[in-house]
Amino acid sequence: MREKTPSPALRRCLGLRESITITTGTVIGVGLFTVGANVVGLMGGAVIFATLAALLISIYPSLLYAEMSAALPFSGGTYQYASLGLSRPFGMLSGWCFIISMVSVASGEALAFSFYLRTMLQALGLSLPFGDQWIAVAAVIGFLLLAIRGVEMTGRMQNGFLFFFWGVAIVWICSILPSMRFGGMQVPFWDRVTLAGFLPCVAMIWWCFAGFETCCAMGEEIRHPQINLPRSLMLAPFLVFAVTGLFQWALIGIVPADALASLADASAPYADGMQLAGIVGFPLVLLCLGIAFGGDFSTLNASVSAPARYLYTMAKDGALPAFLEKLHPRFQTPVPAILLLGGLMLFLIATNSIAVIASLSLFATLLYYVIGMAAACGLRIRKPGLKRPYRAPLLWVGAPVSIGVYLLLMTQLDCAAVLAGILWCLIGLVLFFICRRVRKPAADSPSPPPPAPPPDEREKQKMDREFHIWCAVVGAAVLLVLILHLSLFL
Repeated sequence: MREKTPSPALRRCLGLRESITITTGTVIGVGLFTVGANVVGLMGGAVIFATLAALLISIYPSLLYAEMSAALPFSGGTYQYASLGLSRPFGMLSGWCFIISMVSVASGEALAFSFYLRTMLQALGLSLPFGDQWIAVAAVIGFLLLAIRGVEMTGRMQNGFLFFFWGVAIVWICSILPSMRFGGMQVPFWDRVTLAGFLPCVAMIWWCFAGFETCCAMGEEIRHPQINLPRSLMLAPFLVFAVTGLFQWALIGIVPADALASLADASAPYADGMQLAGIVGFPLVLLCLGIAFGGDFSTLNASVSAPARYLYTMAKDGALPAFLEKLHPRFQTPVPAILLLGGLMLFLIATNSIAVIASLSLFATLLYYVIGMAAACGLRIRKPGLKRPYRAPLLWVGAPVSIGVYLLLMTQLDCAAVLAGILWCLIGLVLFFICRRVRKPAADSPSPPPPAPPPDEREKQKMDREFHIWCAVVGAAVLLVLILHLSLFL
């Protein structure tokens, strides 16, 4: 008798380092170098308060995701958690929102890459014969091909992009130290920033943190997820805060006080800020090089790979058309899902507006986090016996408060973006019910995956050492950023 060929499956080949770099790489990019920096033009030195607020409202949700991802190391993240903790339609809604959020991030990142690349070439006396949109399209196509090539290659490239970015960032900050004047603290921001103005600023900076749970989407490709996923989720918000705060401090330091407000609507605030300060040549080229080929590339890499796993998982569960669950026979990557995402990215790039893309992404991101946090509560009720390697503290206080805060942030978004987000959700639900009717999946909710084997003692010690090093480095970076910003007020 002929043996049945086993179904192709995703491979567990990513560790703690890749979990952290994929997560932080998703968020250290378009938010930090566009709308997150625009807030500096609105708030001056007070931007650190909005950044701290964005950090605070990200910490507890990351702990909820640490609990869910360790207990349910699915590919598909929030889609799976909401399907089990709430119901299939809520799972579909969360996954659908995650997809458009990441597609928006990737599209905005590709446009940001084109802005910084053009600025770098202009500083070198060079020019390109085509527009920014074509540069963005070329970048997206390159990362679609990389995503098809395989997750191991994606992980290695992600490490390279982020460590390159961090290295260039350190050199860049050292190169501009002699030019820092901290004129931004002279801006009379206190009488211009009210509570009504503060909340939109927090929402804009929070986009720098949105995506802190991206590694959950690749839960079936991470080694020892019951350990590595919670650890990466605990570190990610603080690492994002350190990088965001450091760059904000540097921007405040170089831009003259009377020019700071012009950054509020700049397409490439850091490059524009350096030009306003008269800092050109090597520092400007270095900045654009690090942002374009480090920060932007790391976000594009993760934003193309992660949502494809959502489409793949949703198709496997019968929530989307079956062709999206096909894997490449050699690389074991969801090629149809990756190509569909590429088409959506190219469509958004055609708008040529980071502001429109950011608003759409913020609505979708906030909504799927609200569903994800509600799913954590639902899982405690519906799956009380589920083995949880990590449990978030004070669930029945932290989750409702966090949900309320995120709903409040949603009220600060542009009405057109909210309507577009609602339309996207309706399309997803209609598609879900059609696919459920046509494909007739057997199970009402996904079955939890088999538990991943624990590491042996030697590997566990190695993992612990790596985690302690990460904790020390991230803790020192956060402390340094707080001291630097505090010095602005002394």
